Amino acid sequence: MSRVCELTGKKAMVGNNVSHAMNKTKRKFDANLIKKRFFLPEEDRWITLKISTSALKTINKKGITAVLKEAKEKGFIK
Repeated sequence: MSRVCELTGKKAMVGNNVSHAMNKTKRKFDANLIKKRFFLPEEDRWITLKISTSALKTINKKGITAVLKEAKEKGFIK
């Protein structure tokens, strides 16, 4: 499974390592992902998602059902 957030679609970015002499080499900035279990009271079951930490903050603020509904509308979840 790729390193992509299942709720927001965040993924790795590409940039440069820049040395003191301003030499540039390619590098990769991975998304800050965690694997987390959530309980869905409407369906009375647990789901496991690989999400970014910013998505976790959004879940804590809005609730898992609202965030899942938004992700389905945006097409990140089928």
